[in-house]
Amino acid sequence: MKRLGKVLLYISLGLVAVFQIFPIIWLFLFSLKNNQEIFSGSPFALPTEFRWENYLKVWEGGIGTYFWNSVWITGLAIIFTVLFASMATFAITRMKWKYSGLVLGLFMVGLMIPIHSAIIPLFSMFLKVSLIDNPWSIVLTYTAYNLPITIMILLGFYYTLPREIEEAAIIDGCSIHRMFFRIILPMTAPVMSTTVIINMIYNWNEFVFVNTFISSDKFKTLTVGIQNFIGQYMTDWGAIGATLIISVLPILIAFIFFSNKVVEGISSSAVKG
Repeated sequence: MKRLGKVLLYISLGLVAVFQIFPIIWLFLFSLKNNQEIFSGSPFALPTEFRWENYLKVWEGGIGTYFWNSVWITGLAIIFTVLFASMATFAITRMKWKYSGLVLGLFMVGLMIPIHSAIIPLFSMFLKVSLIDNPWSIVLTYTAYNLPITIMILLGFYYTLPREIEEAAIIDGCSIHRMFFRIILPMTAPVMSTTVIINMIYNWNEFVFVNTFISSDKFKTLTVGIQNFIGQYMTDWGAIGATLIISVLPILIAFIFFSNKVVEGISSSAVKG
């Protein structure tokens, strides 16, 4: 009975995997077809000819700019978020000061605020400081909104770190700043990898902030820039499919290679003692 249950479990998981993977495979085949194959043939049929020129067409049409904007804006926001969250978590969990609990509570309040409820105040603030249609408005917004969840993930792991390591470092004459960057930060690499992936998924797929704060094509990211291709290639659905594959591919690759790191980081941060 135990073996039968395991077989049924694997069969069920295999079916779930097929249903999860099939839309991506279908979209990839869609991106290699022309309009005639898409509308006249079966949606599940293989393309009669693999039209890789669809990818070249959209890349030359400007999607490379949107892709690069997504890469550097996402990367910069992740660096700021993880670094500032690590500093805040270190100060809250490893240092004794009067208002540490209050500061932690203020960060946790950020988890209860709907992400897009502050669009109008943010727009007004960025307008006053001339950051509208400036990619730094997106970087700052991503950093601020991702700090609470990043700190929450880091908290459990920081509480498990043995204080004897810090005491030994202080006895050897290590300063607080050097201790943080040379000792504590490298020790938190497993949980930091979790926060990096979570931040990457949110930043890469975010649409509303970019659509609200950015108007110039040269600063748009993939999620917003794809709209331009829908209008530009209204009769070329294969090219539109190619833009969608290009936008999905980085997140898919990150998930395939680092999904175990996410589980490992969350598990390690959930265990105390």
